[in-house]
Amino acid sequence: MILYVYIYMSIIHLNNSKLLGHLIMTRFEVVFIATPALGNLVPIVEFADLLTKHNPQLSATVLTVTTPQRPLISTYVQSRASSATNLKLLHLPTVDPPTPDQYQSFIAFVSLHIQNHKHQVKNALLNLKKNESNSFDSVRLVALFVDMFSTTLIDVAAELAVPCYLFFASPASFLGFTLHLDQVDPVESESELAVPSFENPLPRSVLPNLVLDANDAFSWVAYHARRYRETKGIFVNTVQELEPHALQSLYNDSELPRVYPIGPVLDLVGSNQWDPNPAQYKRIMEWLDQQPVSSVVFVCFGSMGSLKANQVEEIATGLEMANVRFLWALREPPKAQLEDPRDYTNPKDVLPDGFLERTAEMGLVCGWVPQAVVLAHKAVGGFVSHCGWNSILESLWHGVPIATWPVYAEQQMNAFQMVRELGLAVEIRVDYRVGGDLVRAEEVLNGVRSLMKGADEIQKKVKEMSDICRSALMENRSSYNNLVFLIQQLTS
Repeated sequence: MILYVYIYMSIIHLNNSKLLGHLIMTRFEVVFIATPALGNLVPIVEFADLLTKHNPQLSATVLTVTTPQRPLISTYVQSRASSATNLKLLHLPTVDPPTPDQYQSFIAFVSLHIQNHKHQVKNALLNLKKNESNSFDSVRLVALFVDMFSTTLIDVAAELAVPCYLFFASPASFLGFTLHLDQVDPVESESELAVPSFENPLPRSVLPNLVLDANDAFSWVAYHARRYRETKGIFVNTVQELEPHALQSLYNDSELPRVYPIGPVLDLVGSNQWDPNPAQYKRIMEWLDQQPVSSVVFVCFGSMGSLKANQVEEIATGLEMANVRFLWALREPPKAQLEDPRDYTNPKDVLPDGFLERTAEMGLVCGWVPQAVVLAHKAVGGFVSHCGWNSILESLWHGVPIATWPVYAEQQMNAFQMVRELGLAVEIRVDYRVGGDLVRAEEVLNGVRSLMKGADEIQKKVKEMSDICRSALMENRSSYNNLVFLIQQLTS
């Protein structure tokens, strides 16, 4: 009798344990941290959101670092936090920023600034680990994702035994370039530089300022690149079919963690949800609605892009001579090193006399624009772009061909790749940088006319690449499969 009762109770306990196992829902927490710049923060937030939508067991926390000089970042974070579901944005406690004697470049500033948040990041991770339990809402902290300028936080992940991955928001070609920096002398750099991630030698004129200026940006990027090798995997916002050569060069590096193209990761809604000037947004969209299909050239130099008054005058003259419809996002250069550009109080101050009146029927000059939404509009047929990687991916997604006009960061190399290696863009310049030779009005005229009226072959290739980029995220395609693989790693 006693044996019978014991067996009966054991069966009940076993069944209850199985039932309990079904009731307990394990959630897997992934933490991300990004450089406080829209070009870095937005794609990592979208990547985090993409993961949580692929698997409801995944939740994500994005640790944000803001700087008072960049109010747009705070506006974006507040808006994105209010619309999230399984995604949480957590602002880290403020620390004193690096003093001017500690840095020469923006890259050095943000690298030091993020490094100074080590204690705050550790506390945030520890608080998340406290939630790990056998309760009915069990949470496991399974990964920390750093970005290209936050690799000092790999130390925190190692200390807490949290697997660490890299999210790389720039192209695979630039990732390969950073890994090659230890072999580059910034002072004695050759007229051409052979880099494995590029099919053709890179002319010195398209190397980024971090090489040409030979300041602390070079040493910091080289440092970060060395630390990329310490991560468990590298996830790049690109598409296998877009950058096959660059990606193959990375696959061939036996000392590098596995590299996964998972793009295009894009914020297709854009800033219209948090636009700092909703009245201007309304004016832009109403104007575009009145234009013929594919008739407008969109001129925009990104969230951090601005040009000096003498260059603005050349653009205005070139656009007027081109006699095409245009939407021009014209922004005032920042007043201090770490600030973003701002909208002009009165654009007439920098435009040629009478320009706005003469072009009133053909064009619209504005300030900040919701770029992704503009590129999606049927009236837009071409894009004069600074060639930031997010902008390139957005233009390819929407099938809008680019005329290249790089300004800062790795954009000269991006322009070189798009024009010379991939044949996906019209060239205005591939080597422009602020402080260099002016792009003359005739160059603007020729580039815009070629983009809007004479680039049939490029337009065809861009449309084909648009289809490829869209399909990459579909089931059983290249980027989709890499996302599935990552999710399996995180939830196993």
